This record gives sequence, C-alpha cells and structure tokens, in this order.
Amino acid sequence: MPDFSQRFLFDDSDIRGEMVGLSDSYRHVLAKHDYPQPVAQLLGELLAAASLLVGTLKFEGLLVLQASSSGAVPLLMVECSSEGEVRGIARYQAEQIGADAGLRELMPDGVLAMTVDPRSGQRYQGIVELSGATLADSLTDYFATSEQLPTRFWLAADGLRARGLLLQQLPADRLKEPEEREASWQHAVTLADTLQLEELLGLDNETLLHRLYHQEALRLFEPRALQFRCSCSRERSSRALISLGQTDAEALVQEHGGQVEIDCQFCNERYAFDAADIAQLFAGGGSQGPADTRH
Repeated sequence: MPDFSQRFLFDDSDIRGEMVGLSDSYRHVLAKHDYPQPVAQLLGELLAAASLLVGTLKFEGLLVLQASSSGAVPLLMVECSSEGEVRGIARYQAEQIGADAGLRELMPDGVLAMTVDPRSGQRYQGIVELSGATLADSLTDYFATSEQLPTRFWLAADGLRARGLLLQQLPADRLKEPEEREASWQHAVTLADTLQLEELLGLDNETLLHRLYHQEALRLFEPRALQFRCSCSRERSSRALISLGQTDAEALVQEHGGQVEIDCQFCNERYAFDAADIAQLFAGGGSQGPADTRH
C-alpha cells in the first residue's frame, strides 16, 4: 500500500503509536507547484504529521495544520480528513531559499496552528510557536504546552516519499506507578530517537518496528489507506460568488472581460463563470452552468 497510516500498541505499557507513509499523494501535491527541495521537504513532513494526528483522533471532519512566518516560507498548510484524504500547499520566496535551508531559516518567528473542524460539534484550534529546530520538535512542543497526552513525532520527506512516526503515552492502565510509567515512556522514546532518516524513509513498518522494539510485545493493526483529494468544486466556487451579492458578482465578470475565473490554490483546478452563469446562480438555478471547468 503506497499511502497508508497504521496503528500499533505496546501490550505491556500504556503507549500507542502510529506510522504514516505517503508517496502517491505526496507526489501529487508536489506536482501542482514547482517547489524548491527544502520547501517540498517541509510540506511533506507536515502532510505526514497531519495524517498521523488524524489517526489518533476519534472524529468525523477535517484536521488542518497551518504554519506561518515572516520568512522565505510565509505559509505551509495541509489538510487531512477523517476519511484519509490529504492535500497541501506552500507559499515561498524562491530567491531567499538556500539549498540546505531548514525550518529556522525558512520560517523565522513562525507559529503553528492546529485546527480540528468536526462535521458536528465545536471547532477547536490550538497555536504554538515554531520554536524547535524541526517541525517534529515544534509539534512535540505543542502537545507539551497544551497539557495533552505526552506525544513525540519523527518526520522525514525527500520529495518522493514522506514518512512519520508518532508515539503517545496513554492514561494509566497497565502501569499504575508514575515512576514505572515514566521509565517505560522514556525507554520507548529513546529507542525511537535512534532512527536514522534513511531507515524511516526506506524500511517497511514491520521491519522498522522490529528493529526498534524487538524485545517488546507489539500489536500492529491493519493499515488504513490515505489518498490525495481536493475538496474544491464548482459548487463551492459558486457559493463564494453568491456571497458577494449579485451586483458585485456581475461587476466582477464585467471587470474581467465577461468571464471570472476562480482558481483552487491546492490543485490548480479552475472554475470559470460568465454572465449567464451569474444570472443562473442568483435565479436559484444552481452552479451547473454552461462554462467549462479546466486545468
């Protein structure tokens, strides 16, 4: 399975894990824009992180990770739905990006926002500074400062494949004593810290987990498919025009020579609307107008 998330549990301690691998969907995201390698790497790591986090949440809806800064990369944004559909985008200043630039060089004074947007229930957002040397460090800091379950991330991407590993300490069940729980957690984290990027990117899950935890009792669950899918549509674009009001929408069409085009920044899909489409929208005829959708 080229794109997946897979959960595992430690049978003798209160720790769960999640592993993610993205290849087809990652390449699909990169194919839409000519990203420099350091930007492609950061975007891949954030895609992996969002996919890991969705695997730990019990909800139906959308998870959004958005990093912003005043640097050469002012925006990274990825989305992952509870159905495993991912998309992502980055904004960057190519002339300011060195070949070996890392997170701190590309996104100084950055912040990371995590938004959980369920289909029913209350929307939640948390924000943390991008203070770590890597995205994995900053995500770990987010969980530490938000007083959630202790969580650690290991992320890697190389323009072809994005991978991620997550460990999360669960509430006390198998291990009741605080010292014992802490020792077990630190043991699992210390072993994961020995991972090399080449191992995370190149090894299959069973091999990687055996290499790290061959002395532990682990349960590895069935993988769950992930795929690139953009949520844009002609209908959603038409709603944006309707929100302007009929007068402004008609004026916009005139200003653009008889046809206004709405581009999706994630997938480069383009939706075109002419005067007849606008009239149909405000007459209650829906968004299926005569104008073609094209790339």
